Amino acid sequence: MRSYRELFRTPEFTPLFLGSGAQIAAQTVGGLALATQVYRATGSPLLSAVSMFGPSLAQVVGATFLLSGADRLPPRATLAGISLAFAAGTAVLALPGLPLWAVFAVILVTGLIASLGGGVRWGLLNEILAKDGYLLGRSVFNMMSGLMQIAGFATGGLLVTLLSARTTLILSALLYLVSALIVRAGLTARPPRQTGRPSAAQTWRTNARLWSSRPRRLTYLGLWIPNGLVVGCESLFVAYDPGAAGTLFACAALGMLIGDVTVGRLIRPARRARLAAPLLILLAAPYLVFFLRPPLPVTALLATLASVGFAAGLVQQEQLMALTPDALAGHALGLHSAGMLTFQGVSAALAGTLAQLTAPATAVTVMAGASLLVTGVLLAAGKSPTLVGTPGRQGESHAA
Repeated sequence: MRSYRELFRTPEFTPLFLGSGAQIAAQTVGGLALATQVYRATGSPLLSAVSMFGPSLAQVVGATFLLSGADRLPPRATLAGISLAFAAGTAVLALPGLPLWAVFAVILVTGLIASLGGGVRWGLLNEILAKDGYLLGRSVFNMMSGLMQIAGFATGGLLVTLLSARTTLILSALLYLVSALIVRAGLTARPPRQTGRPSAAQTWRTNARLWSSRPRRLTYLGLWIPNGLVVGCESLFVAYDPGAAGTLFACAALGMLIGDVTVGRLIRPARRARLAAPLLILLAAPYLVFFLRPPLPVTALLATLASVGFAAGLVQQEQLMALTPDALAGHALGLHSAGMLTFQGVSAALAGTLAQLTAPATAVTVMAGASLLVTGVLLAAGKSPTLVGTPGRQGESHAA
C-alpha cells in the first residue's frame, strides 16, 4: 500500500480516522482549557502540567490490569464507550466550584479508561489494513493528530480568551460525543481478535511475554522515555509563557505533522530504518536553547523543529510490529501507547516539580538534556538494532 488514496478506499479506515480526529480535537481543546483553569486558580506550574497530562499517569495502572481487553473486547463498542466516558468526565470538569481533589479524581478515572484506547484503536488499524499499509496508515493518523492539535490549540486558546475555560470544556465534551457517534455509525461490529475474558492475570502474562524479548524491551524503552521527557518540556508551555502557550503547542503540532509526512510518505523504507536515532536527538536538542529565554518567534521555531523528531516513533513502531506475533498486535501496541503516555505523565509531573523549584525555562532545558542522555544510553546498550531501526524479525516469530 503506497498511496493515501488506497488507504481511504479501504473499508472502515475513514470512520476510524474521523472518529479519532474528533477525539483528538476534544482532548486538545479540553486539555488546554483545563490546564489554564488550574493555573489561574492555583498559580502552580506543577498542578497545571499534571492537570493537562495527568490522565497519562493512570496509564500504567491500565497497562497492568486492563490491557488484555485490547484484543478481547469488541472494537466498535469499546471505542465508542471510551469517547462517551470522556464526554461525561469532561462535562464534570466543567462544573462550577469543583474542588481540586475532585478534578484530579476525574483525571485519574478517565486515564484508566483511556488505557484501553490505544491498543483497541491501533490493533483495529492493523487488522483493517494490509501488512504493508500499517506504517502509512499510522503516519496519516499522526498527521491528522498534528492538524487537530494545531487547530485545537489555536481554537482552544481563542475560546479560553473570548469565552472561558469552563465553556471550552463543555465544547470539548460535545466533541467527544461526536467521536462516539462517528465510531458507532461508521464501523462494523467486528468480533474480538482473541477469545476469553479480559483479566489482570492475562494482562500480566502477555506483558511478560512481550517483555521477555530483549529487542522488544529496547524498542519499548526507546519509544517511551525520550518521547516522554520531551513531552515534559511541552507540559511547561503554559507556565513558560502563559500568553503564548496556544501558539507554542500549535507550532509543536505543526512540527510533528512535518515529520510524519516526511518519514511516513517521502522516505524509502531502507533509508527510513536508519532515522530513529537522529530523529530522537532532534526531538530534544532544540529545547536546550529555552534556557536563554529567546523571543517568541525563535521559541516557536525551536518547538516546531523539535517536534519533527516525534517521527522516530513511526520507525520504532514498524520495528515493534516486525518483532511481535500477529495475535498480540493489539496488546503490544496498547502496551506501547500506555507506556508512552505513562512516561509522558510522569515527565509532566517531574517537569512541573523542577519548574516549582527553579524556573520553567530551567526545567525545560533539564528535561531536554535528560532525553538526550537516555537516547545515548539506549544506543550504547543496543548492540541490538532496535533504536537504529534495522529491519527484520528478532525474538519471537509470528508463529509463536
